[in-house]
Amino acid sequence: MAETGKKRIDVSFEFFPPSTAAMEKTLWDSIEHLGVLNPRFVSVTYGADGSTRERTHAAVGRILNETDLTAAPHLTCVGASKAEIDEIAREYWDMGVRHIVALRGDPAKDAKGYSPHPDGYAYASDLVAGLKKIADFEISVAAYPEVHPEAASAADDLDNLKRKLDAGASRAITQFFFDVERYFRFRDTCAQAGIESEVVPGILPITRFPQLQRFAEQCGATVPAWLRERFDGLEDDAETRKLIAASVVIEQVALLKKEGVEEFHFYTLNRHELTYAICHAIGVRRSRIAE
Repeated sequence: MAETGKKRIDVSFEFFPPSTAAMEKTLWDSIEHLGVLNPRFVSVTYGADGSTRERTHAAVGRILNETDLTAAPHLTCVGASKAEIDEIAREYWDMGVRHIVALRGDPAKDAKGYSPHPDGYAYASDLVAGLKKIADFEISVAAYPEVHPEAASAADDLDNLKRKLDAGASRAITQFFFDVERYFRFRDTCAQAGIESEVVPGILPITRFPQLQRFAEQCGATVPAWLRERFDGLEDDAETRKLIAASVVIEQVALLKKEGVEEFHFYTLNRHELTYAICHAIGVRRSRIAE
């Protein structure tokens, strides 16, 4: 969090649960480095078909027990009944969790497509409503400036977002994007549709360009030609790639901030270096309390 003139900039960070000791160390190094920036919350992802349930739970517990950060676990509809999901939510509440990122979730890799659990919550809007019956969680949901790849149309995708917010979610966090005009158009469309909740831009620092391209293909995000050109020819030049990656996202976030955006959610991929640099560039600095 930072005060820049009269505007306060809030940030939040997404992490994924580690599966090895080395990844555990990387995660906690990143939490320690980014935690001093006093984020609004830190979220922990939940794998396709609930595959990381125990590791997500463990990571959230450690964040709550060993830091002063607000932990926001992801919770999905996939692979569990309503009773199972409700029990997880009650456990989280008893642990001290007050914020959940509610998502439909991705099916397992070998599945042909998404099919609701026969005894589960069918979609994220149903999950949000169910969570609100259990406890007064603060709930964030997903939004798609370039339309969810499974949506029938942009209008249907927007209607789905409205259903999630009307069910009790307090904010939407967007899928990552690189064309800031897409975000502004989407924000304007949301406002025209009567959506008054925060639509927080999701920011992805580029650690590896081939990985970024795979992510973009999976979620329907566009990788602009100008971005491909900036990384062209740098396959064997890691140091220059880091400099280009930092400049790209710092420029993106600066443009968003210039147009009045006051909150950012960073998909850290459990790395702190680029995210910390970007936050520093927009005035989000180390908390004095943490020193």
